[in-house]
Amino acid sequence: MNIDALVPSSIDGLMLGFVYGLAAMGLTLIFGVMRVINLAHGPVIALGMFAVYLIGTQFGVNPYLGLIAVLVLGLVLGIVMYFVAVHRVINAPELTTLLATFSVNLMIIGLGTVVFTTTPRAIDMDLGAFRTGAITILGTKVVAVLIAIAVTVGLYLFLYRTRVGKSIRAVANNRAAAELMGINTTGVLALSFGIGIMLAMTSGGLIATLFSFTILAGGVYELKSFVIVVLGGLGNPTGALVGGIVLGLLEGLTTIFMPVGWVPIIEYGVFVLILLIRPTGLFGAR
Repeated sequence: MNIDALVPSSIDGLMLGFVYGLAAMGLTLIFGVMRVINLAHGPVIALGMFAVYLIGTQFGVNPYLGLIAVLVLGLVLGIVMYFVAVHRVINAPELTTLLATFSVNLMIIGLGTVVFTTTPRAIDMDLGAFRTGAITILGTKVVAVLIAIAVTVGLYLFLYRTRVGKSIRAVANNRAAAELMGINTTGVLALSFGIGIMLAMTSGGLIATLFSFTILAGGVYELKSFVIVVLGGLGNPTGALVGGIVLGLLEGLTTIFMPVGWVPIIEYGVFVLILLIRPTGLFGAR
């Protein structure tokens, strides 16, 4: 046990938590609006990693500027995925929608493995670091946190301050009533799915600036996203961000007192505990 590492590890985990929260927000938004659990969430995160990587290596674009293109690509990809895999089974039993998104999961991983192989890739980013005593804060993590916060604020303003955002919330609350009020629910559902995929790919792009990755890397963050969604409350984007921060802080603290290999066990233990004690999450479902 290294008490001297308490503050640095806590800060590091806290900063990663913002990125984790951003990834989980996409998953919980899709579930909150259409009650669909997106099992293609992990591969989509990996696509965000490779999108930023390829935009930088092929076109010489700064990875952070490349995130703008990832936002657009994620939105378009999500809308296409909705109409191809989800729209026809949106009212089917939950198992059917799970199988639909899982099939997309397998296709993305299969095609990604053929195109990108499983060779680890990395983005060479150096924004310096802030050092004071035993604390070292990398510039890349600071930028990732700021972007995650900016995207979260943008999502909140969109959902609560725009007409389209209010339509999304109306469909999430009562789809039948929203249709009676003249809202194009099909368009709203497609847009919501697109935004969820966009958030996942954006988080993947940010993760790629911090760690090396492969086409299979998204699976780890998909599992973390499920833990975060349960922590924050199903369908609660704000709770997802807070849940991500809690999970990141938990990771940072756990590595001080026990080997890194125990981190997933602790996380999934918390996952089961929350399901047993408070199934709606710490902040309640929406």
